[in-house]
Amino acid sequence: MLAWVVTAFIVYRVYAILPTSRSPVTPSQSKRLAVFLGSGGHTTEALALISALDFARYRPRTYILSEGDAFSYQKAVYHEDSRATAERPADYRILTIPRARRVHQPLLRTPPTALRALLVCIYHFLLASAPIGDVLILNGPGTCFVLCIAAYINKFLGLPAPRLIYIETFARVQSLSLSGKLLYPFVDRFVVQWPQLAEKVKGAEFYELLV
Repeated sequence: MLAWVVTAFIVYRVYAILPTSRSPVTPSQSKRLAVFLGSGGHTTEALALISALDFARYRPRTYILSEGDAFSYQKAVYHEDSRATAERPADYRILTIPRARRVHQPLLRTPPTALRALLVCIYHFLLASAPIGDVLILNGPGTCFVLCIAAYINKFLGLPAPRLIYIETFARVQSLSLSGKLLYPFVDRFVVQWPQLAEKVKGAEFYELLV
């Protein structure tokens, strides 16, 4: 009986914290920004997406990337250095997390690596002294789902958690990626970059190509 009560409470609590609307971030307030760099084209897209932001408002910035991703590390540093000035020095950090699944890794061997990635993300969301941010931008691949779970654990416990914004890659024209399908019910805002895809996805936002 106790197990049923606990299960019912967990289901109710998860349902209660799911986003009921996709309202925009309040524009008048400064926000701590976090962005996941998914390597390769995903990193290029993510950095292009935030390049139009006012860095005076969105600071400090946290770049989250997978271990061993030297490309994303170099791109993030260059992106920040190119925007920094003497009057406004760069205000950012780079956070490295384990990969949830390595390239070509068999699915049967994925649970241990995904669990390791989740535990590290939970630590950074729940226990680390420096908060992840007020807003977290996600743009594939699969590790972003692990970040979403970690954010929801904070929400479940009633602790501060970033608002989640998922922006589907411009390469998805007719259908959502697997990451998009998984994250759609959980994120606060869901953005696609093609009108035909916006017509198929209820509640998706469309602002033409963003990258």
